[in-house]
Amino acid sequence: MPFESNRILFEVGRYCAIELVYDDLPVIQKFLEDNPAYFLSAEGCLPTKTQAEEEFESELPEEWAFTSKRAIAFVDGNKELTAFATTVSDLFVDGVWHIGLFILSTDKHGQGVARHLYDGLENWLKGSGAKWLRLGVIVGNARAERFWERNGYLEARRRHGVAMKNATHTLRVMIKPIGEAGLSEYLSLVSRDRPGSA
Repeated sequence: MPFESNRILFEVGRYCAIELVYDDLPVIQKFLEDNPAYFLSAEGCLPTKTQAEEEFESELPEEWAFTSKRAIAFVDGNKELTAFATTVSDLFVDGVWHIGLFILSTDKHGQGVARHLYDGLENWLKGSGAKWLRLGVIVGNARAERFWERNGYLEARRRHGVAMKNATHTLRVMIKPIGEAGLSEYLSLVSRDRPGSA
């Protein structure tokens, strides 16, 4: 995938993390169609023909405060798209960065690539001011649950009956403190993620 060097956010070994722009949608769309496992598991269907645009332009609820949203491509030395991620900065309160998607090319599964790329992403997020990282994991997606647990994420609460296109799931809201403040301080600031909250 062609890109300008000024769009490189950070490098992880032989991979570059690139901030994606609207013109990149065809490349993202092909990647998502070539790697449909997440969508089959999460949404109960293949990626739609407008999936990249949906991910790129998805709106957060109006009442959710945040600073910025980014779509990120991890590109290898051959400029091939290896992974795709989305992040939201300062979600709810300053210092909370949410990871919306983190999809690795299926042919790279089981090789340690996801951990390598994630380490680079986490270091960049921390350097960008993150104090806590947040994400949602579908209960029953054992590979994802193990991955995030191994990377130090802690369950804050569960959300039941979450509809995702053709599927309904229970989500584990998981938090990783990466600053001096721990999970208890996070929960004191973000009431919606407290156990038992509505």
